[in-house]
Amino acid sequence: MKEQIEKIFPVSCAYLPEDIASAARFSSIWSDADSFVTQIGRLAESAVVPAYLPDLARVERVRHDLTSISPKVPLRATGDSIVVNPTLLAVAVSWQPLLALLDNSDVKPEPASQILIFWQNPDGTQRQAAASPTDLLALKIVVEQLDPVDVAANDNQPVGIIDGAVDSAIRKGLLLSPPSKLRREPSGPQPAAAAGTFTTAEVFTLQWHITHRCDLHCRHCYDRSDRKDVDLKQGLRILDQMRQFCREHHVGGQVSFSGGNPFLHPDFLQLYQAAFDRNLNLAILGNPVSESQIDAILQIAEPSFFQVSLEGLEKHNDQIRGKGSYQSVLEFLELLKKKNIYSMVMLTLTRGNLDQVLPLAETLRDRVDLFTYNRLAMVGEGANLESPQPDEYHRFVIDYLEARRSNPIMAVKDSLINIELEQQQHNLFGGCTGFGCGAAFNFVSLLPDGQVHACRKFPSLIGDLNKQTLHDVYHSPDAQKYRQGCHECSACHLRLACGGCLAVTHGWGRDPFVERDPDCFIT
Repeated sequence: MKEQIEKIFPVSCAYLPEDIASAARFSSIWSDADSFVTQIGRLAESAVVPAYLPDLARVERVRHDLTSISPKVPLRATGDSIVVNPTLLAVAVSWQPLLALLDNSDVKPEPASQILIFWQNPDGTQRQAAASPTDLLALKIVVEQLDPVDVAANDNQPVGIIDGAVDSAIRKGLLLSPPSKLRREPSGPQPAAAAGTFTTAEVFTLQWHITHRCDLHCRHCYDRSDRKDVDLKQGLRILDQMRQFCREHHVGGQVSFSGGNPFLHPDFLQLYQAAFDRNLNLAILGNPVSESQIDAILQIAEPSFFQVSLEGLEKHNDQIRGKGSYQSVLEFLELLKKKNIYSMVMLTLTRGNLDQVLPLAETLRDRVDLFTYNRLAMVGEGANLESPQPDEYHRFVIDYLEARRSNPIMAVKDSLINIELEQQQHNLFGGCTGFGCGAAFNFVSLLPDGQVHACRKFPSLIGDLNKQTLHDVYHSPDAQKYRQGCHECSACHLRLACGGCLAVTHGWGRDPFVERDPDCFIT
C-alpha cells in the first residue's frame, strides 16, 4: 500500500522525515489515501512536518482523483444552458504557490488563501490553475443560475464585464456552452472538402448603419436615401437586444459600425462605448478620420478592424469617390498602422476598374493588413456603372488567385471564387461571410431608421426594430427566405460555401430567390 500512496502523493512524501517514512508506529499513514491526508494534518499540528504539507497533500489527492475518474468531456453542453465542466474539482488552500511547488522543490510557500481548480478539457488534456476572481464569478453565476444583468446592476458595472467572465471560463474549459443555435441544414451533395463545414455560425454580426450622413458621394453608392440618425435611446435598446440575441443563441456578437460615415453621428462614441459595455466585438466600416478621432475610440477599445475603400488607382478612384480620396486613404492607412489597428481595404469591382485591382494590390502590399473586393451590385447609384461580363469576371478570378500566391494582403471574399478553387483542387473557403451568402444567417444590416435588411447591398427588408425584436426579425419567414437563397443553387454541391450573391443577381434584374448568380461559371 505504501507504494500506491507514494504514487498518489509523490511530492508530499518527499517532505516526510525519514523516521516517519520508516517507523512502524506510523504505519497507519500508509493504509489509504484518506488516512494519509488525515495523518499529515495531525503531524502538521504537532510541527513534525511543514505547516503547508496538509494543503499540498490535498492538492495531490485532487489532482490524482481527476486522472482517476476523468469522464470524457463533451465539446458542448447537451442542454440549452451553460453548465460546469463535469470533471472540475476544486480545493481551498491556505498556502501558495502550491502548484509551483509540485514541479519545483525550491519554491518556498507563504500563507495566503486561494482556491485551486483542476479539470479536463474535451481533448483529454489535464489542466490546473489558481482560480481567479473572474473564474469564481463565472462559476457562481452558472451554479446559482444568476442573471448577469442583475449581477452587473448589483456590482454597479457594465453587464459586458459579467458576460466576459462567463465567456472566459468557457474558453478555458471550466464551463461548457451549448452549441450555437445559428445552424442550417446542408442542401444537396457536398464535396469532401466542405463536408461538415459552413453550417454553424459561432459569431453573429450586426452591420449597423447608424447614420446616412457621409463626407463622400460615391458614384456606386447603394443608398443615398435621407434617413434620420438612430437616436441614442433607441441605439441603447438595440444594443441590449443584440446582446440578448447573442446570449440566447450561444454565439459571439460583433457590431460593425457603418454609415454613411459613423463618426458623423453625434452620439457615435456613446454607442461605441455602449457596445463595448455589452461585451460585443467592435469593428468600423467608414472613411478616413483624424488622429484625435482614432484616439477617442482607442480610449474605449481597439476595433477588430477598420475598413476603408479604394476603387482603383488614384485617377479612377477619385472619379468614383471624389478628388483627393485616394491620397487621403493612403495617409489614413499610415495612421492605422501607427496606432496598431488592423486595416482593411475594400474595392467594389466594376468593368471600369477590372484592370486596376492587381496593380492596386501591389501598391497596398506594405500599407494594409488585408485587401479584397466585392462585385458591384447595380443598385441605387451603382446602377449607373457597369459590371464585368461573366467571362471577363472568370478570367479575372484566375488572375487574382495567381497574384495572391505572392501577395499576402490579398484575401478571397467573393463566394464564386470557390468554383475556381475546386477546379484547381484547392481547399474551399467560407465565401462572402464564412457561410457562402450569409445574408440573414450570420449577419444582418440595420439602417438608421430601424429597418433590418438581409444584406445592405440591395433592398432586402426582413423587419423593423421599431416594431419587432431582433429575435423575431431573425426567425421571421422573410429572413428564412433569404437564408434559403436561390432555388437554382439549392442542389449545387457548393451551395454552403457559395450560393452566389443575391445582391448581384438582383442588380442584373433577376429574381434572387429563383435564378442563380449571373456570374456563376459552373457549366
